[in-house]
Amino acid sequence: MGTDVLSGDEELGTAELRAAAACNDGTGELVELFFSEDLHDIARAKHLCTTCPVRRPCLQGAIERREPCGVWGGELFANGRVLAHKRRRGRPPKHRPAEVIVIDGTDVVVVPEIRSA
Repeated sequence: MGTDVLSGDEELGTAELRAAAACNDGTGELVELFFSEDLHDIARAKHLCTTCPVRRPCLQGAIERREPCGVWGGELFANGRVLAHKRRRGRPPKHRPAEVIVIDGTDVVVVPEIRSA
């Protein structure tokens, strides 16, 4: 999926990792995207991580630090654990089609389909 440039054998310092990260735009404007509660923002942040050359070390560091929230290494964290997906507030409907958006020409599932018995 992603284009990890770094193998597990390579080690870079924190400053080098931050400089190489796709989320580092130099302005800090993407911070809100990676710590948003909005499902569309979360999908965009995860999609940005798919092309990041430091995705693996970012995810590994977040797991080791037990990050309390946010998108790290393409995964959503809540309370120090990786969530498969975030659902909307309230009781989920019995039937709901998947909600898909297009980011950079790629279909990204924001909300998975629900089919109850």
